[in-house]
Amino acid sequence: MYHGQTQMTSDLASRVTAVIAKTQHLEPEKVTLESSFEELGIDSLDGVNILFALENEFDIQISDEAAKQIRTVRQTVEGVEKLVAQKAAAAG
Repeated sequence: MYHGQTQMTSDLASRVTAVIAKTQHLEPEKVTLESSFEELGIDSLDGVNILFALENEFDIQISDEAAKQIRTVRQTVEGVEKLVAQKAAAAG
């Protein structure tokens, strides 16, 4: 991790977990980095809704291939973080 990125990661993680909680009508404190979608009762259709919400929240595009690999909140945060970083680098 780069210096100065920890705060961004923390903010980004908070935003991602908030989006998941909101789209799934869950209490925010139930959605942690350690949560799996299965534990949260999130099925594939719910996952699609979450991805759309994340794309809107962060103005990014999540590929179908990447979406199929996501099974946990941590993977979701890491994937969004990577896409946000790529977008920032491209805007450079």
